[in-house]
Amino acid sequence: MAQARKHQSNPFYYGDLALDEAFTDRVQELSALKRDMLNGQNVALIAPRRYGKSSLVRRAGQELITEGVLVAEVDLMKAATKERLAAHLARAIHDDLASPMFKARELALKVFESLRVQPTITYSPTEGTYSFSFTAAAQAERDIDETLERLLELPAQLAAEQDKRVVLYFDEFQEITEIDKDLPRLMRAIFQEQPDVSHVYAGSRRDMMNRLFNDKNEPFYQSAKVMEIGRIPDELFIGFIKERFDATDRGVAHAAVEGLLAVTEGHPYATQKLAYALWEEVPMGFTASVSDLDRALDLVLRSESARFTLLWETVSRAQRQLLQALAIEPGHVQSARYLGRYGLPSASTMQKAARALVVAELIAKRADGTHGIVEPFLAEWVVRYAS
Repeated sequence: MAQARKHQSNPFYYGDLALDEAFTDRVQELSALKRDMLNGQNVALIAPRRYGKSSLVRRAGQELITEGVLVAEVDLMKAATKERLAAHLARAIHDDLASPMFKARELALKVFESLRVQPTITYSPTEGTYSFSFTAAAQAERDIDETLERLLELPAQLAAEQDKRVVLYFDEFQEITEIDKDLPRLMRAIFQEQPDVSHVYAGSRRDMMNRLFNDKNEPFYQSAKVMEIGRIPDELFIGFIKERFDATDRGVAHAAVEGLLAVTEGHPYATQKLAYALWEEVPMGFTASVSDLDRALDLVLRSESARFTLLWETVSRAQRQLLQALAIEPGHVQSARYLGRYGLPSASTMQKAARALVVAELIAKRADGTHGIVEPFLAEWVVRYAS
């Protein structure tokens, strides 16, 4: 009897994080970030959402852990208040720093005995994890402030006591000012005394991140090396896509890869997602063609249609007009030539529309000074269904 062919999994991944084999080659950025982490250099990592910031930091952390470095992560998008920030800091310190240092989770809890506000600690036997929560009375805001200050000091204290190199990674760092406008000043005062800790601040709001680290009136001014990551060059993605197809029972035509990258423009998330859909379109033993790519793109756009339709209904008329123009061609949105080419309103109206769309992270200013739509599938959807 012939043996049944083993099912092959899709070789592409477009979830929140791309790690291990799904991590697309960013050799230079990865090498530089690892060196900075090892040297205790603070880094401000800036890129639009879904450009692979978190994947890059996590990959660097994966490799450094094998060298004895400990990496703790705090996602500021999940910390809307100082109490929530304290809870996320406590969990990161416990799980990622204290527990590996003391080899026991229960013993690691003792590091919090010096906190002004003691956390409520809950243990989940099914998941084998601890969670933390902090509650401070309204009149005792100073107590939670002192608790936060102590939590921010703990990574450096643990690093010194245990002779370990520590990395403290904040995702979506621009949200820090939304939690409390005074937090950047407090954090800067503490972190400048922590040579054994590398602080990595990742953010997707380029304007806000640049202001935080490049404006001389801001506490974090010149306190970190600013690293901006952009699209992945076509030549790297071409090799990656072909290798991933060739590792399975499907191939891919060069023209199909070029067509895919013409749509995604090297956007990491979009490229992985469209490559995933293309692989699914091809039967076992066949080679993906341009017509397969067309069908895959149709499927992706249909899957995103409800989200894009809702988004389209929330933007103003001027913002829609600007998105329609940018979907066809990135441009200088205040230049008379660009305005005239696409029949756009006045420069002041477009400036206002562009500012709102930048804040919403729908468009971004490029290195050449032009504006463009951040998400490639949104641009395709606008051209096909909203123009």
